[in-house]
Formats: sequence, structure tokens, C-alpha cells
Amino acid sequence: MATTPSTRTLRLTLTLLATMMSIIGSLGAPLIGTVAQANKIPLSTAEWILTATLLTGALATPVMGRLADGHLQRRVVLVALSIVLVGLVMSALSTDFVWLLAGRSLQGLGMGLLPVTMTIARSHLTPPQAATTIASLSVTAAIGVGLGYPLTSVIAQYFDYHSAFWFAAVLIGATLILASKVLPDTTAHAHRDFDLVGAVILTLSLVGILSLMGEGQVWGWTSPLSLTLGVGGGALLVVWCFYELRRHDPLVNLRQSRHRAVITSDASGFLISVSMYLFMPVVVEYVQVPRSTGFGFGSSIFTSGLLLVPLSVGTFSASRFVPLLVRHFNARITVPMGAMLFAAAALTFSYEHRTLWEAFVAMGIAGLGGGLTFAAMPGYIVRVTPEADTGAALGFYQLLRSIGLSIGSAAAGAILAHYTVAGASLPVQAGFLTTLHIAAGLLVFTAVLSYLLLGRTPAGTSSPATIEMMEESAELGASGLGQLGE
Repeated sequence: MATTPSTRTLRLTLTLLATMMSIIGSLGAPLIGTVAQANKIPLSTAEWILTATLLTGALATPVMGRLADGHLQRRVVLVALSIVLVGLVMSALSTDFVWLLAGRSLQGLGMGLLPVTMTIARSHLTPPQAATTIASLSVTAAIGVGLGYPLTSVIAQYFDYHSAFWFAAVLIGATLILASKVLPDTTAHAHRDFDLVGAVILTLSLVGILSLMGEGQVWGWTSPLSLTLGVGGGALLVVWCFYELRRHDPLVNLRQSRHRAVITSDASGFLISVSMYLFMPVVVEYVQVPRSTGFGFGSSIFTSGLLLVPLSVGTFSASRFVPLLVRHFNARITVPMGAMLFAAAALTFSYEHRTLWEAFVAMGIAGLGGGLTFAAMPGYIVRVTPEADTGAALGFYQLLRSIGLSIGSAAAGAILAHYTVAGASLPVQAGFLTTLHIAAGLLVFTAVLSYLLLGRTPAGTSSPATIEMMEESAELGASGLGQLGE
């Protein structure tokens, strides 16, 4: 049993946890090309090492957030870290793609740990200490992703991708030991029933839909298996929505998603998240394609990992401008402005990809656009939602964002598979460009939709708490790490 730690020790431990989750997130996009080559599988199939982790993270975030509301905070962290460690060892020891994918799926549990660390901070620190700690957790996670991509990439380049998983396993193992000694037990809160039925229905629905998106090209879109997964997954999703609305203590509270501003944030957050993972991994994979194919740059894993640095810098920088925009201009323009910037990045690289620096510029512009949108949307929700219901509204928004990332990754894999000639491992160039065009189209649609849905909103001053939440959301926007507002 952990003893009561000093405030400084607890804050450092929580910050280390956020950093480790960033490392887990960085073991995705830059390694896809190497995994495809090493396992002699198509690039579109290797994309599942990203999709599987995002899917597990999307499902884990609301479940772990609910479990952490009670007295299980310490246990949730330790169990999740242990499962992540098992997943890392599985991936490090893997001799085929199936074992690697299974390990990556387990690692996705770590993506849901960030909101748990924030809950622990609220439970065991004074309000001022908790506020500064939560802000530092968001910054740490965002910076950690930017640094984690090149770090794990350089290890994979000079050794192999298994070494990158061993490196992460050592770090997670050390963090697990520290957390077991430092994290305090939590006084029992009021008992809340865990919505196991809702969690199972949501899991089955998303697994079915994403499996269809990722492998429908292989199975045949009209095959019995594809139709069963598509219709069954969609039907289960409808059942889940009705079930959650009728339940007194649901896994995710859907009742707050009725105001125009909340609907705008939910729809925009989902579509922009889909677009982000139609864009980011595709650009990373494109620059790694050998020049012998007639396109691509034949870049190293390390170089492709560095591509994510301007994305993180752009996202972080944009988060600092949103409160100023909202204060002096109509808040209605913020999301459309960010979505159009993001669309410009996708279109620019789809038409101008003759030199490597153009990929870095496109990533930086995408970071600015994504940062503007991800910072603005929580502000829309907070301004129109009663304080007691803010956590539920933000929780559903975050769930949609996480699902959007998973769907974007699966859709990118499906498009690339469509443009991969039978027997080939790499898609033709048109596959990459089509994916970027679809991302740009979705972003333009999002810009128009958000502008029309939101309606007239006067310029105004947001509270310090709202500004802080907007900045945190932007900082985490490119990382895939979740945050549930409370």
C-alpha cells in the first residue's frame, strides 16, 4: 500500500506518467513503413499498428475515466501500466505481424491514462496545485509526443523497430515501479454503478465498423462478412445511443449534446480528428517511400519522425492565440479558420511534393490549423453548458474525437489498400494523393458546417478556467491522448 507522498513527488510522478503515454503514442506512424517491409505485408495492413492502438485508447478513455471517479484511481493506473508493459514486451518479442498487432492493441490502454492522472491531481492536491499540475500534464504530453517521435524513430533506425519497443518497455517498467510506491490510495467516493453493458456494446460496435473499414477491400465490400460487420456495427451503435440515453448512470452522458454549440463542437471534433489521421500518417509514410518507385523521398525513420515536431510546435503555438481571437473577433470564425488552414496544408502537399521541406511546412501549417480548432471547441461547450453538466458534455466530445482518430486511421488504410496492386507492398502515388484530397474535402466541409451550425456568437472574454481548458485541448490535439473534463 502506498504511503502519502509529498506534493512534489506526486506531481513529478503524474508528469512522468503523461510523458510515458506520449512515448506510447510515438510508436505508431513513423514505424509503419518499416513494419510493412520487415513483415512483408502491404503498407495498408501495417497501418493497423496505429489503428488498433487508437481504437483501444478510444474505448479505454471513458471506461478508465469512470473507474477513476471512485476509489480505484491507484489500481486503475497500476493495472493499465502493467497491461501496457505486457503489450510492449509482446511487440518487442514478436516474430510476426499478428503478435505485434496484439501487443499494440494492449498498449492502447495507456492512451486513456491521462484523464486518470488529472483526476488523481484533483483528488490529492489543493485546487491551485491541481490547476497548475493539470496544465503541466497537458504541456508535457504535447511536448512528449513531439520529442517521442524522433527519439523512438532514431532507435528503430539504428537498431530495429523491436528495439524501440524494448526501450519503451524499460521506461514503462520503471514508471510502474515508481507509481506503485508513490500514488496514494483514494478515499471511497459515493458508489456509482459501472455501465458494463454500455461498454461491451460500444466495443463490439466500434470493432465491427473499424474492421470493415480496414479490411473491407480485402474481404470484398459486399461479402457476407463485410455486410455483417457493417450492418451489425451500425445497429449496435444505434442501440448503444438509446441505451445510454435511458440509463440513469451511463458510461457516456449523451443528454448534454443538444445545444447548437455542443453539436457544433461534437461534429467538428469528430470530422477534424478523422481528417488528422487521413493526413498525418499518410505524409509520414509518403516521405519514406523509396525514390525508385518514382515518388517519395526515401527518407529514414528518424527523418520521418522529425516531421511530427512542426506539427506539435504548430499545435502548441496556435493554442496561445485562440483566447485572443475569441476576445476580439466573433468566436464563430475560429473553427472554420483552423479547418481551412488544415485543408490548405493537405492540399498544398498533395500538389507540391517535389522536395522534403514541403512536407515539414505542410505539417507546421496543419499544426496551426488543428491547434485553432481543438482549442476553440471546448470553449463552445463550456459557455453554453451548466457547470454541473460540463464534465459529461466534454466527455462525449472527447469520445467522439478519439473515435474519429481511429476511423481516420482505418480509412487511410482502406484507401491505400484500394490503390495497392495485387502482390505489391506499396500503393501507387494516387493512393496517397487521394487520401490527402479526401482529408482536405472533409476539412472544408467541417469549416462550412461549423460556421452554419454555430450561428451568431458575440466576441467576449472567456474565464481563466475556460482559457486553460482551451489551451489544454489544443496541446493534446495532435497527440491522440484523451482528456475528460470534470
